[in-house]
Amino acid sequence: MLRFNEPEFLQQMASTVALRPQIEELVDRLVDEGFDNLFLVGAGGTYAQMWPYEHLARRSSTLSVRAAMAAELVASGDASLGERSVVIFTSVSGTTDDSIRAIEHCRAKGAYTIGFTGYPDSPVAQKVDVALISEPKAWPFDAQMLLFMGRLLSRRGEFDGYGKLADELAALPQILVEVARQAEPVAAAFAEAHKETDYHFLVGGGNLWGFTYLYSMCILEEMQWLRTTRVHSAEFFHGSLELIEEDTSLIIFQGEDETRALTDRVEAFARRICKDVTVFDTRDYPLEGISPEFRGLVAPLVLDTVLGRVSKHLERVRDHSLDLRRYYRVMDY
Repeated sequence: MLRFNEPEFLQQMASTVALRPQIEELVDRLVDEGFDNLFLVGAGGTYAQMWPYEHLARRSSTLSVRAAMAAELVASGDASLGERSVVIFTSVSGTTDDSIRAIEHCRAKGAYTIGFTGYPDSPVAQKVDVALISEPKAWPFDAQMLLFMGRLLSRRGEFDGYGKLADELAALPQILVEVARQAEPVAAAFAEAHKETDYHFLVGGGNLWGFTYLYSMCILEEMQWLRTTRVHSAEFFHGSLELIEEDTSLIIFQGEDETRALTDRVEAFARRICKDVTVFDTRDYPLEGISPEFRGLVAPLVLDTVLGRVSKHLERVRDHSLDLRRYYRVMDY
C-alpha cells in the first residue's frame, strides 16, 4: 500500500484501544462523583471528530452533551459551563492554540478537563486535569471517544452493549489494516480519475457528518488546496443541490446508522443529474470481529481509514504534499 507503514499504524491504533482501563476508571469516578453536562471541544478536525459522539448522546441519552468550537467557546462563553461540567479535548500535537486557550477558559470556570493526545509533555496534556496518552501521532480519536461515551452511557443505563463493544474494539487495529488493504485499489482509481478535478461536492449524514466536514475542510481544502462544498444529507435538498451539474465530482459518505436512508435519497437523486458520483460505503467492508449492531458506531473509523488511502493517492497523482501549507501554522493570525 502506498506510503502505509503497517507496523506504525498497528502500534498507534493499539495504543488508542489500550486506554480502555484508564477511560473506564475515569468515567466511573466521574459518574460516582456526579456532573451535570459534558462538553466535547475541538478545533478544525478535532471539533468535527466530536460530532459523532454528540450525535450518539443526543439519540441515546438525557445527559446534556455539546460539541463546541474551542475559539467560539472562549469568545462567546456558555451559561451551562461551570463546576459541574466535564470537558474533553483532543489534539494530535498537543499544541493547538485554540484548544489551549479553551482549556484555560474551562478551568477558570471550574470545569473538570480531560485531554487525549500523544504527547505527555505537550501544553494540552500539561494543562488539563487528566491526560490520557496514546502513541505519538495516533489518529483518529474515535476509539477513545467511543470507549468514553460507551462507558458513560452504560453507567447511566442507556447502552446495554458496551462490554461487548469494548471487547471487540481490541481487534480494531488489524481490522482497519484489512480495510486499508481492501480500499487501496479503490483509492488509486479515484485519484487517477480525479487528478485534474479542482472542485468536489461532499455529502454525509448521521455520525459521518463530522467526517464529511473534516475531509472536505481539513484534507481536500487544507492539505490539497481544492475547492469543496460540504452538506449534510438531511439538508441536501434545501439549497446546495443547485450546484450539482453533470460533471460535478459528487462524493457520498454512506454509513450504517439510522440516517442511511437520508443519504440513499441523495444518491438516488444525484445519479439522475450527475455522471461523476462516488460512494464510499462502510457496508463494503467485512469488519470481521465487529458485531452487526456495532458496525454503525465504528463507521467513522472505517471511513477515516478508507479515505486515508484516497488522500495518499491524491498526493501522488497531484504531486502535492499533504504536509504543504501556505498559511496554517506558517503565518501569524
